[in-house]
Amino acid sequence: MRIQVEQHPTDHGMPMPRRLHFDGHRVDVLETLDQWCGPNYRYIKVRGYDGLYILRFDETRAKWHLTMFKRARAEGDLT
Repeated sequence: MRIQVEQHPTDHGMPMPRRLHFDGHRVDVLETLDQWCGPNYRYIKVRGYDGLYILRFDETRAKWHLTMFKRARAEGDLT
């Protein structure tokens, strides 16, 4: 799913998600949990108030995609 991402640069100039917008929802990124790279893309696992998101950033096209969402089941259950 394609999404709109407000981003901020890291110290190394790499874009990181700050806020997600999709299907009329706005989700603030509370924490970046992990990231891993491929040849022309980067996956970033983040935590929002409602669950976990895995985002794919296409570095060639500078576009973000939502690849996975896991809803939090209970308070604090975001691992």
